[in-house]
Amino acid sequence: MEALLNEWLWQEEFWLPPGIRWRDIEMKEDEGRFPLPRDLIYTLPLAFAFIALRYVFERLVALPLSRILGVKDRIRVRAPSIPKLEAFYKQNSRQPSQSEVVSLGKQCGLSQRKIHTWFRHRRNQDRPSNTKKFCEASWRFVFYVVAFTAGLGSLINTPWFWDHRECWRGYPKQPVSEAHYWYYVLEMSFYLSLLLCVSVDVKRKDFKEQVIHHIATLFLIGFSYCGNYVRVGTLVMLVHDSSDFLLESAKMFHYAVWTRTCDSLFIVFALVFLVTRLVVFPGRVVHTTLVVSLEFFQPFLGYYFFNALLLVLQALHVFWAYLILRMVYKFVFLGKVERDERSDEESNVDEEEEEEEPEDEGDECSWEQRKGAINSKLASLANNCVLNNLTNQRNISSRLPKAR
Repeated sequence: MEALLNEWLWQEEFWLPPGIRWRDIEMKEDEGRFPLPRDLIYTLPLAFAFIALRYVFERLVALPLSRILGVKDRIRVRAPSIPKLEAFYKQNSRQPSQSEVVSLGKQCGLSQRKIHTWFRHRRNQDRPSNTKKFCEASWRFVFYVVAFTAGLGSLINTPWFWDHRECWRGYPKQPVSEAHYWYYVLEMSFYLSLLLCVSVDVKRKDFKEQVIHHIATLFLIGFSYCGNYVRVGTLVMLVHDSSDFLLESAKMFHYAVWTRTCDSLFIVFALVFLVTRLVVFPGRVVHTTLVVSLEFFQPFLGYYFFNALLLVLQALHVFWAYLILRMVYKFVFLGKVERDERSDEESNVDEEEEEEEPEDEGDECSWEQRKGAINSKLASLANNCVLNNLTNQRNISSRLPKAR
């Protein structure tokens, strides 16, 4: 069974241009390393190593750094312990419908207002704190900075960095250097670690797009290595890393409420992102894989599959560019970046509700306190009106003798 699977999976028509056989691209030891699928077996243990390293980094580096920069967590009202509501929250839904609210109110002996308030406070308890989001952004920032610096250092002296036709000269018999091999392995391990941690990371509005991006990236890195598209693959990774660390740094200062620094970094990130993802990536990288490569070989199945993955990434770039342009519009016309368009789910609605009713727990004590405050304000207003009337009467009576 395994032999049949290998025979079907590694058919030459899938992986190699027409007229080329596996034996034609065999290399001797002195000719260099040829990429083999078994080389990627190290990515799985390295992904778990990245997860462990991230855990240590966030607690020993990112957490103290958040305190130094002044990151503050919002104090939220905790929902009281009600077993029936807690069971419904975990097993059924975090946002019950109106009929479910009525049913839960009858079961618990609570009003609908108290049920809505309980679920709002319970959802806010599960929302990630600013410190957690800062730690996550700082971890990604460190990796992207290191990856971009190392990738640029390993590629700047290569011929295909300046002339993209060199990506295909001699294809598919192209040796892979040790630096580019580890560049591939570490990038793939990092994205695999992100995919494994996607259930515990901060969930944002583009959660589904992020999952699609991670899966497409893993397929793209793995397939490009096995098909020896390494030269183009290194350019793709470098283009992506060039703007990612700017975004993560802007997030860090956003959570620390360094508004001017955050806005400046965001503008730089937006410019770099729009240029690299909407101009350089489609105009140079995708163009060389779709058009320039056909000068060196005829299209085959691997050619179509590789370009399809690149086009999926480009579609995601367009989607994120739309979100970024919305934020740029807010920055230009409102004067600041008010909110991350990819902010975590439910943050907008629940924060507004908390601001309107910060102390609303449904109990009579808080209602009496607000009632007393309102009465005192009304009494003060009435006293001011009486004093104003008396003052006006006195002024009128003092003017009457002069008029006579």
